[in-house]
This record gives sequence, C-alpha cells and structure tokens, in this order.
Amino acid sequence: MHTANNHDLDLNRLLDTLLAEQRLQPNDALQVLENPAPAADHPLETIARLALEDRQHPGQRLDLDTLCQWLADKVEQPFLRIDPLQLDLSRISAVMSRAFANRHGILAVAVDDHSVTVASAQPYQREWEADLARSLGKSIQRVLASPLQIRQLGQTLFRLAHSVQGAGLQQDPGLGELEQLLELGRRQAEASADDAHIVHIVDWLLQYAIEQRASDIHLEPRREQGQLRYRIDGLLHTVYAFPASVTLALVSRIKHLGRMDVAEKRRPQDGRLKSRLPAGAEVELRLSTLPTPFGEKLVLRLFDPEQLHENFDHLGLEDELLRQWEGLLSQRQGIILLTGPTGSGKTSTLYASLKRLATPQVNLCTIEDPIERLEPAFNQLQVQPGLDLGFANGVRALLRQDPDIIMIGEIRDRETAQVAVQAALTGHLVLSTLHTNDACGAITRLQELGVADYLIKATLIGVMAQRLVRTLCVDCQGTAGLHSTPCRLCRGTGYHGRTGLFELLVPGAGLRASIGPDTDLASLRQQAVREGLHDLRRSGEDKIARGLTSLSEVLRVCS
Repeated sequence: MHTANNHDLDLNRLLDTLLAEQRLQPNDALQVLENPAPAADHPLETIARLALEDRQHPGQRLDLDTLCQWLADKVEQPFLRIDPLQLDLSRISAVMSRAFANRHGILAVAVDDHSVTVASAQPYQREWEADLARSLGKSIQRVLASPLQIRQLGQTLFRLAHSVQGAGLQQDPGLGELEQLLELGRRQAEASADDAHIVHIVDWLLQYAIEQRASDIHLEPRREQGQLRYRIDGLLHTVYAFPASVTLALVSRIKHLGRMDVAEKRRPQDGRLKSRLPAGAEVELRLSTLPTPFGEKLVLRLFDPEQLHENFDHLGLEDELLRQWEGLLSQRQGIILLTGPTGSGKTSTLYASLKRLATPQVNLCTIEDPIERLEPAFNQLQVQPGLDLGFANGVRALLRQDPDIIMIGEIRDRETAQVAVQAALTGHLVLSTLHTNDACGAITRLQELGVADYLIKATLIGVMAQRLVRTLCVDCQGTAGLHSTPCRLCRGTGYHGRTGLFELLVPGAGLRASIGPDTDLASLRQQAVREGLHDLRRSGEDKIARGLTSLSEVLRVCS
C-alpha cells in the first residue's frame, strides 16, 4: 500500500490490496465499484456496506471493524474499538475544537499530563499532528478507529460539551401533569432559551443510558464537579463530570419532569417519568432524590417495558426449579417469599410471577413502596406514610377488596408480618420480599419479627433466595482480556447481560418440625439440604458447567 504522508485512502488501492491478499475475489471488487457510496463515506465504509464474505475466513464477513483491524495491521498502528464509557468526555472535549476535529476526521480518546491519544481513520494524514502537538504542548499518540464511530461520537461529544459549557441555572418551572411523557430526541416545546442546554443534556443522558443498557443513572453533586454514573450489568461506570451548577440544574429539570416538588431540597422525594425513544419504544423511569451537603443526589432506575413480558427462562429459572416455582404459584393460599439484597433481581422475578398469575379470573392486588412498574393487569396501591397508609394498613384495606392474590412490596416490621400471615390464613395467596442472605434465613427473620412458630409452619409454603451474576459474552466467551482489541459486545469485560442464581426452599415435614423457640439457622440449613435444597453456590456451579458464567463471578455474589 502507498505509504506517503498527507493523502487520503484510495478505494481502488484498498481493493487491490485485498485482492492481492485473497481477502476478496475479483467479482467482489467489481460489485463494490458498481455500487458507489456517498462521496463523504470513508472507502472502508464503502466496502463494508456490502457485507462481503472474507475469502480467507469462510463464514465471516468483511464488516467495518474487521476492515479497520486489517488496515491498522497494514499501517502498523494500534486499532481501537472506541468504548464511550471508557472516555473521559469532559476532559477530551477540551483538547480540540469541533471544527478542527471535523476538518481532519479525528477524535481525542485519551489525555494525560504528557500526551494525547487521537483516533483517526486516515493513517496517512499527518498535517494536523504538528499543529495539535504545538498548541497542547504534548506528544500525539495515534490509533486507528472506525470512521463511523469517530463521526458519530464526535457529533455527540462536541454537542454535549457545547451544552454543558452554555448551560446556566434554569428558572424552576411549575409542576406539570400527573405523569409526563418525555419524548427523547425532540426539544421540549416549553423549554426557554435559558434551559435549552439543560434540556439537551437530559435528553442525551437518558438516550445514552438506554443505548448502553444501563439499569440505573446516578447524578451525584460534589463541591466542584458533579458526577454522572451508569450501572450496567450490576457495576457502576463513570460517564461524565459536570460543573456543580449544571448538575443541580439537571436534577431540577428531571425533578420537574417527574412531577416532584422542585423547591423542596431538604427531604427525599420519589417520582416517576416515562420516556419515548426516537424509534417509538417507551421506557419507564423511577426517580429518587436524597439531600447531600452539596445538593440533591438523584437516582433514576430504568424499566424496559419488555422486561414485564420476560418469561422465566430469561430470568434464569429453568427445568426442575421452574416446575417447583410454578407449583408454588398454583397454590390457592399461603405465603411465598423472595429474599436477597437490593439489586438481586427480586423485582423482575416477582413481576414475572405476578404476570403469570394475573388472569381475568382473579383479583390481584399489590401494595408497594414505591410502585416499581405500572402494570394494567394489577390493582396497585402506593404506600403513603403521610396519609397513615403503610404496608400493614394497606393490606387491611386490600383485604376488603375481595382479593385472590396479594403482593406486599416488602415485609419490614412486625405489624406487616402479622397482617401478611393473617391474609394467608384467611385463604389468600401472599407474595412478598425479605432482606435475608439465604432462603432459610427467612424463617428466622419471621421469628425475629414476632410471628409465632405455629403460624410460620401453617402459612409459609416457599422461599426463594436469589442473586444476579453476569453472563459470559457470547462473542468472546469470557476471553476478552486475552485479545489485542476488546470485544465489541462486552467492551473487553468478558461479560454481557445477567442471569439469576436461585435457591428454592419448599419446607417439608422435617423442616417444619425444626421450627421452634430454639431454632438454629445452621440446623435449618442442614435439614433443608437433606430435603433436597440446592443452595446458591450449587446453582452457580450449574451455570458454570453450562458455560453461562464464571467461577469468579459466582464467588463475587455468593461470598
């Protein structure tokens, strides 16, 4: 290939090289030339657009990433598949102007005290290097990246940086409707000139979170800079550092959209927001604020409507365990408990179970704090402590509504535990959650809450403890760290998505006989194992044996 500096790649030369290396056949090259792409397209994009077969690797296609990796090897530059979550967006946006980046088709991807790493898809263009090195007083490290990534990320990054720079504290808007619908990708008509920048930033952070499969968004105020973090597959990733004033303005904007009291900053609040993506899909968000010394911390939990329709297979409940769980759900009365720490997937399992139970023939009522997901098939009641409507009073109210099935968001105190037991004794199926480490711990927790032993024996029909583990990436099967370029699907982590580990306790006669004033948790576990209990680690071993997750991941959540 031509090696002179300061020229763009030529499509014909690239095709000649691919032909010489037998990556393409002559008729493939002819097909590329007969299907001209827009003049602005990079020549590698022109070739990749046809998804031609890689003749050296049958069954594989010459997609854009494959061609970029090939070109990087030819010109002896590192290939970088850019991971937006690994970029310090606030820092790299200050390295060069938008006009300079667009003119040369480049993007800064890393910066430290001595050097700047710049991504380019034109390895022979070097005229910008000296100017940039001189203006920054730093050395330039080059990497080759996808022209499509450079173009798309550059547009997003510089527009975001412009909005952050131009954002000022907005005027607090009045409260809106009971529930607002935020249409992502469109400017809000009511936005004034002063808060247009804030509107764009909110629009971006919500769209970006959904694109990155985030389950939670954290906006955290600090003395100098606020921090934006996303939780993806159970782990938090830092995304952006905003000026402190911009962070507070973002929180105020989102509070307004979530019909929360914007003026009240001294007490925690909860809200709800529904957003619509440009493609038309809707995503529900639950909002929660917490006062801190530097302003309100805001957490948004994202609920994909498709998750409401997930079946048990997608949650990780399978085979004999699934049959046992469905058997419990078919009972007409009794208490079924789900246990595990926050973020262990209890809500997803609970809602999937309720969806299975919510037929036209039954009256299914829930009491939640807060309502996790709005679901038309349920009759949902929100706990409101200010109106003296707690879990216990709420269950008593629900019992007067002729329910068949009652879901209690969480059993937290003695009174709620007592009314749950009474509901089960009077012919209702009750589902609820507890915070315990394992299934057997739910029995001792009920005892601590003052439920009589004979009532536990009479009403408790099943307890399921669960955890979420990251699943191995299907593209690289957990070997991402062994390759020179990170896997595009999992960003080099080796994991993509999550599945559940489950421990289902169905008390048998021996276990029920063990429940008494001198109940010992260790002896309960031993008896449960004798009756066939497979604990969380055993569930993890099964998932490891099937190649779904790793030993380190199971140990991380089952320590």
